[in-house]
Amino acid sequence: MQMADALLSTQALEAYYGDFQALFGISIDVFPGEVIAIIGANGAGKTTLMRSITGLIRNQPDMVLWNGEAIGSRRADQVAAAGIAMVPEGRQLFQSLSVEENLIIGGQMGRKGPWSLEKVFELFPILKERRNVPSTALSGGQQQMVAIGRALMSNPQILLFDEISLGLAPIIIKSIYEALPNIIGEGMSAIIVEQDIAKALSVSSRVYCLQEGRISLEGRPETLNRDDISAAYFGV
Repeated sequence: MQMADALLSTQALEAYYGDFQALFGISIDVFPGEVIAIIGANGAGKTTLMRSITGLIRNQPDMVLWNGEAIGSRRADQVAAAGIAMVPEGRQLFQSLSVEENLIIGGQMGRKGPWSLEKVFELFPILKERRNVPSTALSGGQQQMVAIGRALMSNPQILLFDEISLGLAPIIIKSIYEALPNIIGEGMSAIIVEQDIAKALSVSSRVYCLQEGRISLEGRPETLNRDDISAAYFGV
């Protein structure tokens, strides 16, 4: 595939927190309908990359391309309106609102697409049962389902999952990963940031490993061996 075919690209992306540089020349591509995984140790720059793509960290315009258009300097709301949604680390639900109200907020962009309140309830039936419950009364796994549902309600073309399984029980992680095919099956692309390397490899078509703000490894899961991944992950 050529670069022109990419849905989303970053080009020599750099990111800063004040004077501290967190990303150094990151170039990735995501093609339509593709799932890519971003792996790496804590502090490797994974969340910074997600924040840069979604406009939470502003960059030079041409460092992030969306359908070939430079969007690196756009505000987060403008990026979301263009069709990029993120399930943030820590869920970040509106604590004073119910499950249903949190989901409805996700649909405020007014983008057309397959996802509606009922479609989200079909994906996660427990949320329909608890639709009127405050988000603070939910388990961690249920909160993650709400965060995913809220992002889907914006009918994005690409969905970014930042630390999708962090802090969740294994049985909940399993159920969320089992739901992924139904999400991606709608023709959506996805970027999954994940600490669990095996999980990341199992659902992705390509993998990028970050180490200290740089890409240390990239490739297809079937072509990468454990030693290569270990060296790229830990720098040994």
